[in-house]
Amino acid sequence: MKQLVIFIVLGGLLGCVPIKKYKDLEAKYAQCQEEQASYKSRAIDFENQLKELNVQTEVMRKGFETLQADTARLGDEYRQLAVDLYKTKELNKVLEDKYAKLLKSGSASNASLLQDLEATRIELQAKEDRLNKLEKELNTRERALSQKEARIKELESMLRNKDEASKLLKEKIASALRGFTDKGISVEERDGKIYVSMEAQLLFPSGSTAVNPQGKKAIIDLAAVLEAQEDIDILVEGHTDSDALRSAVHPKDNWELSVLRATSVVKIMLGNSEMNPLHISASGRSEYQPVDPHDKAKNRRIEIIITPDLSELFELISNDE
Repeated sequence: MKQLVIFIVLGGLLGCVPIKKYKDLEAKYAQCQEEQASYKSRAIDFENQLKELNVQTEVMRKGFETLQADTARLGDEYRQLAVDLYKTKELNKVLEDKYAKLLKSGSASNASLLQDLEATRIELQAKEDRLNKLEKELNTRERALSQKEARIKELESMLRNKDEASKLLKEKIASALRGFTDKGISVEERDGKIYVSMEAQLLFPSGSTAVNPQGKKAIIDLAAVLEAQEDIDILVEGHTDSDALRSAVHPKDNWELSVLRATSVVKIMLGNSEMNPLHISASGRSEYQPVDPHDKAKNRRIEIIITPDLSELFELISNDE
């Protein structure tokens, strides 16, 4: 009887182990879901910021062109008014000479000449006032134009530097992963971002979230290049095919599989480099962003999206506004 009781107690204790492990996995999955939602929101915000930056740059450029055209028109008007003023001054001098002669001769037409002279003086004063006002406005516009031009040049220089840095980084990544190009890895640049795509067959056994040794080496080689970059944000996205995954344990479906695989890659990158965790995130896309509807192997992949930090550019535009 005593042996039976001991056997029952031991059986109960052994039965608790898989339940506890299952609950731990449930908790980790819930945490992954929360992190995924946060990272997805951050990625969308960054995408919107990049679009806003492009729009604001174009608005600044159009505003500069408008200001440039207005300044040119104002300059033409100023020069024409200066010519008119010169002619009026010449006419006024002629009239003053005639007036001086008439004063000496005592001509009866003095009154009429005085009226003409006064009218000319008033016209001359009005033109001088208009010319002074126009000159001040022209100077103000030229200063504004110069400042706007300097801002645009600075912005274009920063964008050009970002593009050059992005191209250089792409070359470094491609060089570091050259030994894996025939094993399902591609590197390309689109819309100012670098996309590193790794087919799942290089990284994971079927249905697994554990990275195999060959895939781990590729991830570590990539991390070695990225750890020296301080002004980038990295999003690791997991993708699956459309085949349904149903399991009683984790991962239960394609959503979990995509998130957990992305998380596995992030952990390897952070665990084998000095990358800043604040600039890297994991996300799962499940089956909903296929690259080839006819090739499931290509759809089962990890995409590492490297985006330049544009905070300095946004600060420049904000200061300009």
